[in-house]
Formats: sequence, structure tokens, C-alpha cells
Amino acid sequence: MNEFLQQVVNGIAWGSLYALIALGYTMVYGVLRLINFAHGDVYMIGAMVAYYAARALLAPGTASAPAFFALLALSMAACGLLGFLIERLAYRPLRRSPKFTALITAIGVSLLLENGGQLFFGPDPKFFPQLIESREISPGSGIVITNVQLLILGVSLTLMLGLQFLVFRTRVGTALRAVSYSAETASLMGIDVDRMISLTFVLGSMLAGAAGVLVGLSNPKIEPLMGIMPGLKAFVAAVVGGIGNIPGAMAGGLLMGLSEVLVVGYVSSTYRDAIAFVILIVVLLVRPSGLFGTSLEEKV
Repeated sequence: MNEFLQQVVNGIAWGSLYALIALGYTMVYGVLRLINFAHGDVYMIGAMVAYYAARALLAPGTASAPAFFALLALSMAACGLLGFLIERLAYRPLRRSPKFTALITAIGVSLLLENGGQLFFGPDPKFFPQLIESREISPGSGIVITNVQLLILGVSLTLMLGLQFLVFRTRVGTALRAVSYSAETASLMGIDVDRMISLTFVLGSMLAGAAGVLVGLSNPKIEPLMGIMPGLKAFVAAVVGGIGNIPGAMAGGLLMGLSEVLVVGYVSSTYRDAIAFVILIVVLLVRPSGLFGTSLEEKV
């Protein structure tokens, strides 16, 4: 039983990172009905920005909470700017083009970031600096929780709840939901649709950047292709939860993390990537709209 509870703790911490990335997918899809396949690579950029900023600004061996939060804010800002540029330069000119064109463009932007990352950062792995000194916390019953896990979970939950508050409790969030429901109607009501769409990309990219920094704390090895598989799994999490649904993306991310850790612990690490797609197939067979999604009726 203790081993199971330990795996659950590890799965929740890991799943919260998937949830942060999945929120970016679900926000963009909710507003534009577009799958931004470059989103996983934005997560990679967040980790790289924090890595190079730490090397440039911090002395070797420096580990402190203020340094971590400063780098977290810097990475989120850089990824938010990158998300804005991606939307402005790659997607906005294709706004009235067929959806298939935008989908191909999303794949192209993803490949550009991956190969550009290898060219700019180098293909060799980097080792993320230890910004927080890891300490074990034992609440009893043989379960071990580290302060890094608690930090990851705390920051992730804070960002997710902050997004939930922004979307459902503020005027900006009301405008975002109006654009999601009908961009044309929102425009007639005086809402700046282009600005809201740009904000969606900025917010989603900032969350992905935060996930990149948090992953660096728990898994220090980072490289330019690190966003491929987590990006796919986060997309699966968004679909499983009900893509376009923010609580669904959170739940889907936690489900992905728990499933992955339990499979590694009780079956084999060979299947840690496969389990995400098994869950996707099962959920789509049982509930095609996702766990929290709603079916849309279309007249034909």
C-alpha cells in the first residue's frame, strides 16, 4: 500500500506538468479550433531560456527560491512573447484559410522550433542547474515527498487556478469566452478579436514555459527535442479531458501522469509512452467528446 501511495504522489507531481502544457492546447483549440502542434516545443524553449539565463546571471552552485522564481518569470515572459509571435506571424495570416492549411502550418512551426533549437542550442543535452536544493520530507507510513515535488505541485496549481480565475471571473475572461463561442458575434459586441486570440496564445505559451522550468527541476537533462513526447502526451491529455475544456485539461494531465507512473512502477518502463495512447483510444471509444467535453450537434 505504501508503494502505491508513493507512486500516486509521484504521478500527481508529474501529471501537474502535463496539465500545464495541456491547458495551452485546450485554450487555443477553444478559441480558434486549431491544434497548435508547436506548443510542446514552446515548453522546450522555456527550459532553455531558464538554463541559459541561470548560466549568465547566477554563480555556479547558487540554489535559492528567489533565483528560481526570477528564472520562472523570465521563461514565462519569453515564451509568452514567442507565443505572440507565432500567432502573429504564422497563424493570423491564415485565419481565413482552410483549417487544413493552418494545421500544416502548425506542424511546420513545430519542426522549425525543433530544428532551429538544435542549430541554435546545439544537439547535445544540457544539465539544468540545481536552483532548489532537494530535501526529502517524510509524512509517515514510509512515503517520501521531496520539497521539489511540493514546489512543482504548488506552482502548477497556482498557475492553473489563476488561469481558471482569469477565464471565469474577469472581464478579459468573459471576452475570451465570447470569442470562443462566436468570434463574429464578439466582434459586433465591440470585442477586439485579434487581441483576444493573441492573448490566448500568450497565456498558453506562458504556462508551457513554466512547465519547462519545473521539469528542469525534477529532470535536469534538457535538449532541443525534449518537447516532442511531452507535447504529444499533453495533447492526449487535453483530448481525454475534453479539448476546449479547462478543467478537463487539468484532469486529463493528472490522469496521464498517474497512469504513466503506475505503469512504470507496476508493469514496465517500456510502456510508459504507450499508455497515453491506450487511454486516448479507450476514452474516444467510450466517450468521444472526452471526460468533461460536451457533444456538439450539427445540422446537415
